[in-house]
Formats: sequence, structure tokens, C-alpha cells
Amino acid sequence: MIRADNIVKSFGNQEVLKGISFLFEAGKTNLIIGRSGSGKTVLMKILVGLFRPSSGSVWYDDVNFTALEKEDVRAIRMKVGMLFQGSALFDSLTVEENIRFPLDMFTHYTPKQKLERVNYCLERVNLAGNNHKYPSELSGGMQKRVGIARAIVLQPQYLFCDEPNSGLDPKTSILIDELIYDITQENNITTIMNTHDMNSVMEIGDKICFLHEGRLEWSGDRSQVLTSENENLQSFMFASPFLQRLRKAALGKV
Repeated sequence: MIRADNIVKSFGNQEVLKGISFLFEAGKTNLIIGRSGSGKTVLMKILVGLFRPSSGSVWYDDVNFTALEKEDVRAIRMKVGMLFQGSALFDSLTVEENIRFPLDMFTHYTPKQKLERVNYCLERVNLAGNNHKYPSELSGGMQKRVGIARAIVLQPQYLFCDEPNSGLDPKTSILIDELIYDITQENNITTIMNTHDMNSVMEIGDKICFLHEGRLEWSGDRSQVLTSENENLQSFMFASPFLQRLRKAALGKV
């Protein structure tokens, strides 16, 4: 698990995060949602250690991540997988080389062991046999799956996903959501996803952290979203007529 404990973050005179406390649980997809400018990205960067909080702390299980020295931070980061919004693949490297990159950086595996791990991850994301293709030869959805394979190649305990469905069509987005959800449960990973995709919220939101103007406005799961009386959450979630009808049905009003 990862625990945010009273996180405050300011840039100059602007307080972006205002005392965020939340428990991101292992084996669950933990979603951070909210409007642009609500503090989602800043919170995720603090959780992964790219920003330091102005006050408060981040805990990885029983380790105070915020208080660690540089060499100890590296040890934690070896347990972290990252899926970036744009996949962030190296264009000049093949699929196999992209996925192998963390193994080259952080392990002493033999070439055979590395290839076995790469092939396992490719099979897991349904891309077996695509080792020698380049990112430019893949669709956006395939590139995202390569990104997932690279994110899990070190068998992480913690997985961060930044807008994983950005730029994907609805069908591919569902496949990516299902893949992240299955991998999270199979390996008991603490998965934290920053998303604007309401389908992700409704389909895989085991725990949801809704930020509004830098504060934790609401938390719950995907079933509770539909019946929440929080006005800011309602305004954010149910902008479309379809979702408004879905909420009414959940409340028994239709």
C-alpha cells in the first residue's frame, strides 16, 4: 500500500494541494480523478517522488518515503513501474529492447533470463512475437501495451499509470483498463491511476480519490460514485446525459 499523510504542496504563494490524506491499497486499482487544475498530476508526482511535498509525508507500506536518503529512494523506485501518458517508448529501440531496458539498468540477469522475462511480459499483454518491431510500426493501443509490459518487467509492487487511455478509441481503452486491472489483482500490486476517463472510473475504480481545488473532496468506490450526494462530484461525473440517466437509474428515479 501507499499512504498519503496530510500532503500540502505550494508553488510560491499558490497552494496546489491542501492536506491530502488517502490510503492507496494493494491489489486494487486506485484512481485519482478531478478537473484539470485540481492537483491530480502534482499529487501523483509527489507519490512517485518527482516532487517533494511542502509538508506531510508519503509512506510505502511501513517506510516513510519522503524522509529517505537518495540511495534508499533508488531501492524503492526499483519496486515501482510507470506507465506514461504517451507510452514514452524509445523510437530507436525495438519492442524487445524497450521492454528489456529496465532489466539492463537495474538487474544482473543473463541475456537468456532477460529474454525470457521480456517474452513473458509480451505474452501477458498479448503481443507475443512482436519483439523486433519498432514503435512506429505499432498502433497506439499496441504501443500502450508495450508500455505496460515495460512497466511490469521488474515485477513491481507499485504501478503508476498517468492517463493510460489518453488518445485511444473506446474499445482499446476498455482493453487497456482490463489489462491493468487483471495485472493488479494477479500480482497484488498497488496501482494508482490518474484519469479523466469516466469509463475507467465505472469499470475498474476499486478506490476513487476525487480532488477539487486541491482538496480531497470525496472518496469511495465505483458503486458509490453513482449514488454520492457530493455536488462537486456530481457536476464532474455526470456532465453527459447518458451518465445522468445512469445515476437516476441507480437512485431508482427512472
